[in-house]
Amino acid sequence: MMPTTAPAALIFDWDNTLVDSWGCIQAAMNVTLTRMGHAPWDLDEIKGRVALSLRDSFPVLFGERWPEARDIFYKAYSDIHLQYLAPLPGIETMLGRLAELGLKMAVVSNKNGGYLREEAQHLGWQRWFTSLVGATDAAADKPSPAPVQLTLERLGLAEPKDIWFVGDAAVDMECAANSGCIGVLLRGDPWRDGEFERFPPRLHFNLSSQLSDLVEELLVPISQI
Repeated sequence: MMPTTAPAALIFDWDNTLVDSWGCIQAAMNVTLTRMGHAPWDLDEIKGRVALSLRDSFPVLFGERWPEARDIFYKAYSDIHLQYLAPLPGIETMLGRLAELGLKMAVVSNKNGGYLREEAQHLGWQRWFTSLVGATDAAADKPSPAPVQLTLERLGLAEPKDIWFVGDAAVDMECAANSGCIGVLLRGDPWRDGEFERFPPRLHFNLSSQLSDLVEELLVPISQI
């Protein structure tokens, strides 16, 4: 069912929702895997296996040596991430339109908070977001509701039910469900079998312009357009 009221605010995932990060993540991850004695992952494996934050995923993957792997990954990532950084098509236009409409916007990412804010500053996008919450900024990371709760405090909002949580992955839809937000999938790629079976999105947009079009339609009466 399509919503009949505009969102009170929009919370966005960052990687592969707003910016293209797969190439950078793959490069840094494969440096880490190789140094740790593992086989490198192809891009399909990266897309299928990278979703949780590093502090949640690396202990499972690397066991007791996970702090060593963390340091390798962060060094590799910090060396290249700004070189790879690129907005996804239409995203900058969408964010500008939403800002002009007066929407409160924030980011909740499983990317390390320091890197997240550095990338937003590099793109000049920090002006659009009231809050940029990354991994380790809250008590727990997505899919926990903790980073959303921190974000709502910063936005000055108490009720999550009218907040749209916009992401590209199952962990985003799970986080939306856990925090009481409306899960919005922004992704043109096909879904993998069963990917959103447990936590289906309430809304799905293939293009960023479709999202901003709907928000504008909900905010601005047709008679004023």
